[in-house]
Amino acid sequence: MKTDSEYLKLRIAIWTGVGALVVILWAVYVSGTPTAPVPWTLVYLTCPIALARHYALSFYFVLLVNAGTYALVGRVVEIMRRHHKLA
Repeated sequence: MKTDSEYLKLRIAIWTGVGALVVILWAVYVSGTPTAPVPWTLVYLTCPIALARHYALSFYFVLLVNAGTYALVGRVVEIMRRHHKLA
C-alpha cells in the first residue's frame, strides 16, 4: 500500500508531465497551422515561459522550464489540497 508521500510524489510527477505535454501540443499547433493566428493569451496562461518569446529559446529549454513551472505549481496546489483535507 502506498503512503501519502508516495501519492504526493505521483501527483507532482503528473503535474510535471502535463507541463511538458502543454509545450509539445503548442509546438505541434504552431508548426501545423502556420497561417492561423496564435491565441497568445492562452499560450501565456498555459506556458508562462512564452513571455520570453522575443529571445531565442530552444524547444528543450522551454520544455524543461514549463515542466518545472507546472511541478512547482502542482506542489503548491497539492500541499494546499492536503492541508485543506486535513483541516
